[in-house]
This record gives sequence, structure tokens and C-alpha cells, in this order.
Amino acid sequence: MTDSVNIRGIALDILMEVLENQQYSHLVIRDVLDKYQYLEKRERSFLTRIAEGTIERKIELDYVVDQFSKMPVRKQKPVIRNILRMGVYQLLHMDSVPDSAVCNEAVKLAKKRGFSQLSGFVNGVLRNIARGREQIVWPDENRDLLTNWEVTYSMPRWILEQWERAYGRERTRRILDAFGEQNPLTVRTNLNQISTEELVTKLEGEGVTVKRNMRLPYALELSGFDFLNGLESFLAGDFYIQDLSSMMVAHTADPKPGDYIIDVCAAPGGKSTHLAEMMRGTGMVEARDLTDYKVGLLEENIARHGLTNMKAICWDATVFDEASVEKADILICDLPCSGLGVMGKKTDIRYKMTPEKQGELVQLQREILRTVCSYVKRGGTLVYSTCTIHTGENEENVEWFLQEHPEFTLVSREQMFPGDCGNDGFFIAKMKRNGNE
Repeated sequence: MTDSVNIRGIALDILMEVLENQQYSHLVIRDVLDKYQYLEKRERSFLTRIAEGTIERKIELDYVVDQFSKMPVRKQKPVIRNILRMGVYQLLHMDSVPDSAVCNEAVKLAKKRGFSQLSGFVNGVLRNIARGREQIVWPDENRDLLTNWEVTYSMPRWILEQWERAYGRERTRRILDAFGEQNPLTVRTNLNQISTEELVTKLEGEGVTVKRNMRLPYALELSGFDFLNGLESFLAGDFYIQDLSSMMVAHTADPKPGDYIIDVCAAPGGKSTHLAEMMRGTGMVEARDLTDYKVGLLEENIARHGLTNMKAICWDATVFDEASVEKADILICDLPCSGLGVMGKKTDIRYKMTPEKQGELVQLQREILRTVCSYVKRGGTLVYSTCTIHTGENEENVEWFLQEHPEFTLVSREQMFPGDCGNDGFFIAKMKRNGNE
């Protein structure tokens, strides 16, 4: 263990930020890993495993603590409940950590954070769970399968009910199982700079294990490396980190050399840079987003990838831009959504999203589509996509749009479920504006 660094203490800080202060887990964990990049790989892996696992399993962990504690989780001090959550996660899901170490380190952490008077409580609850883990009473799946899934998969019941209605129990179970699987890092070759074959050779020379994706020839799955900033190929901009399902947006759009493309909600720029690269320096991709910060992210990626046929613009997609009417050969509408398809990477989404927020997002998506659809040229293409699994934001929105805008015709639509090809959950619909046949 690196001197003077308490890994569990850092993990507790992450839990406090995410579960108590409502920060986004992927951003908090990314910033922490950047800060502690000097830690050994096994220490960073241990930290990530505890933090991500505890967040993902919060419902299950609270359920277990409530069986062994006279004080329910919801009434406990925030620091104490997160020390207990972290401890129970290690007891139930990390066999390599001795029970005694889990309990002792939790007690030390409680004392260090100023709760010496509650250290005995922490010790008692965790030791009782360690001794009685085989006696934990789980919800009976034969009596109430969804309650069982709510606890054992730590998935809010309203999401389970929504998926069961839309996709049935078997598909819902496959979705839940997929979120628990460890998928390799997927990257897209920067074809403007290097061929896929050259990149594979370069990565393998850096000690990276590389697997080609069967669906897209320029997509690679990487594993076996320490951290990305230690790879010369990453620093050189030879590839872009992007999920396979996200790559499918540009693949579906199928740009032609010289096309003018507008991406109305583009940050951080994965889809836009992909489209620009596919046109091999011709045409233009106008990547828009709402804030200067997001435009800054777009500009960083334009520079990193050396793109001359892409520009970043600060624009609110809900505000009509008369200058863009019938300007776009391709309009990309990858819109803000509930994000239920990416819970494998952003585990806290399940706790932040609500049915009410979903309803608000449906209305925002429709407002944006209504505002921007006239930017498509006659005979041009509109691609609508989300990273969620929700018929209201996906299929129903497409049906609404086609009814409201009969000048558009559906070309294709696809709901990709998590794990189908090692990808996130994603929805893509391609529509063509009639005319200029």
C-alpha cells in the first residue's frame, strides 16, 4: 500500500460525493483516479472496485444493513452509513478481503472521521453480518420476482416495472445481467491518422491486449494496460474512447464526401469526430452544444484529432436558427435522455432518474426535434439517438415525430440492449426528408 494514502478513506470520499452530495459517479471517480495516478495499479483497481461496487449495490447493501442494525440506514449519520455500505460490499462481494480486515478498517475510518463514539456500532453491525451472512433473508422470487430483483440487482422497482411492461421478464433479466458484466474498453481508430492494422501493431507493442470487433472494422477492444495516459498511442490521438453502440450513430448516418453535417447536442464530440473522419477531410461537421464548457471539450477533441473539417459552436438546440434551414445533408440529434442504457458505466443513474424526470426529458426531446428538423435539406437525413432503454424516449418519440412531420420517412430504427455485442443500451432511428429524389 502506498505510504500515507488510505484507499478506503478515498473510497469513502467518493461515496459521500456521489450518494450524499448527488455528484455524478463517473466524473468523481475519473477525477480521483487522475489525482491519484501515482498509486500502483492494484491500489487503483481496489479503489475503483470498492467505490463503483458500493454505489451499484446500494439498495442491496442497505437491505442487508437494515436486517442487522437497530438503527435503519436512512436515520444513520451519512459518514457512518457509507462506511457500513462499503464494509458490507467487501464482506459480500470481495472474497479476497478478510472479514477481520473489513471490520478493523471500518472502525479505524469511523474514528478518523470523528465518530469514535459510533465505532462500536460500526464494529458490531459488520461483525454480525460477517457471522450471519448465510442467514440473510432475501425477498422470495416465487412470491414477488420484481422485489427480489430490486434487491439482488439493486435496481429501483419503477425501472423494473417499466422494462417488464415493454420488453418482458426474460429480456429484463438479460439487461440486468449485462450490467453486471465487465466489458473491455472499446475504442475507435482515428483513421485520418493511422490504419486499424497499424494501430493494432502499435498497441500490442505497448503491451496492450487487442481484440477486433466483428461489427465495425475500425472498433477495437482493449485490455491488459495500466492507464490510458501511459499509452503513447492515446496521447498521440491514434484512437478515441467510444462505445460500440455510440459508433453506430455515424455508421448509420453514412456520410458522403463533402456532406454538411450539424450535430445539435455534440459534446464531448465522439460522434462528431467520427463523422468528420469518415469524410476524410472533406465537407464540414458543425458540432453544437449549450455551454462554453462543452464547446471547449469539442474544441479539445478537434485539436487532438487534427480535424480540419469540423468546428464547434455554442448554441442552444431549443432555440431556432433560421440560418440553418435546409443547410444539413445530415442532422444528428443525439439528445439528452434518461441514460438507462449506460448504467453499467454510470451506476448512479438508477438513483438519480425518476419517472417524472423521464417525462420531462420526453418533452425536451420533442421540443428539440420540432425546432431543428427544418435544418435538414430535402432528401437529407435525420438521425435521432439516445443512450437509454425507454420506449417513451425512443420508439414513441419517433412515432410522434413522423406523425407531426409527414415530410420525413423512417429508414431504420434499432434498440440495442446492453450486452448484445459488448455494448451499452442505445437507440438509433434514421429518417429521410422527402424531396430531391
